Amino acid sequence: MLEKEIVASILKLLRARPRCFAWKTHGGMYGTAGIPDIVACDDGRFVAFEVKQPGGKLTTLQTITLGRIRASGGVAEMVTSAQQAQAVLDGRGDE
Repeated sequence: MLEKEIVASILKLLRARPRCFAWKTHGGMYGTAGIPDIVACDDGRFVAFEVKQPGGKLTTLQTITLGRIRASGGVAEMVTSAQQAQAVLDGRGDE
């Protein structure tokens, strides 16, 4: 599955949740480097997902950014599927 297809399935999942506002971030010259692919507010909780294909690796900047989000009280994880994203939202971590 392509990364964009994984992103689309996660956004579909998030948009179906009550009290969830989610969007896909876009890189490029006007974006901020290292920001996760998907950012959401889920029932008052800040959530960010860096989406990779299975076997994908985070860059150093992505690792640092996810850590900074966690240190600020948000939820931030690398995921490779909508099922993993659901597990994070349910508080089960990486399944």
